[in-house]
Amino acid sequence: MNNKRFEISAKDAEAGGRCRLLGESPARLLYAAAATCGPSLGRAPHTHNCVEFLYMVSGVGQFRMGENLFAVSKGDFVIVHPQVEHAGKNLSAHPLEYIILGVEGLLFPPGIENLYGVYHFHGDQESVRRILQLILRELEDRPAGYIQMCQAFLEMLLILLGRYTDFASSFEPTRRVGRECAVVKRYLDANFTKNISLDQLAELAHVNKYYLVHSFSREYHISPISYLIRRRVKESCRLLIDSDYSLAQISRLLGFSSPSYFSQSFRKLMGMSPMEYRKHSRGMPRRQT
Repeated sequence: MNNKRFEISAKDAEAGGRCRLLGESPARLLYAAAATCGPSLGRAPHTHNCVEFLYMVSGVGQFRMGENLFAVSKGDFVIVHPQVEHAGKNLSAHPLEYIILGVEGLLFPPGIENLYGVYHFHGDQESVRRILQLILRELEDRPAGYIQMCQAFLEMLLILLGRYTDFASSFEPTRRVGRECAVVKRYLDANFTKNISLDQLAELAHVNKYYLVHSFSREYHISPISYLIRRRVKESCRLLIDSDYSLAQISRLLGFSSPSYFSQSFRKLMGMSPMEYRKHSRGMPRRQT
């Protein structure tokens, strides 16, 4: 595993100041790193005293956080809270590349202090990558004012995280999501295994289906049906790892119209077939309880 890491010393940090996130939260960037995992390689389980943000630049892999195993691919954003044991692993012939930020002093809204997981950027990923690359360059070159620049980039990144991922309600508690979109999203999260059509969702929200697609896509940067498919694929990752169900059984359990459509949807989102994912993921050691 290759890792290019840059840290900010406590002395330099105090001279550079902090940025204010989420009201009165004095967040401060501690370090940034560009990491690459080659085929079948990964880091041993470890913890940090700060929050870690990891952005997947390319590749397909897994992250184990606590007792949970998450599938990751290009464009995913991983949040790991302090003292949560975690480890990553590559699952393809191509390297899993990601950028890491270590942040201290970041306070989350009440009720989600222990939340961690994988969030999917649905829009403007180029800005996300550019900001992270600028942070790395500032820390490597250390020009005048680099700490202030990094802090400003950190705040911009958190705004984009709130705007373009499912974590929006946590980072932007005052953000108003259209009632019909919120109703539909909650319904999809609770009923994704059922046979659901766009007409049903529109009837549920009491709006025209074309308006629903436009509104939902504007709020979450993904259409309702694409969100439903992504939710099913995410659940299929768990079943592929933790069960011996066949592809036909998983397809039926999760509401896919056929095993071939399930495989097609899985490959499109994960970059590999379901059976390839099962084979690779079961090669990752599990924690003993």
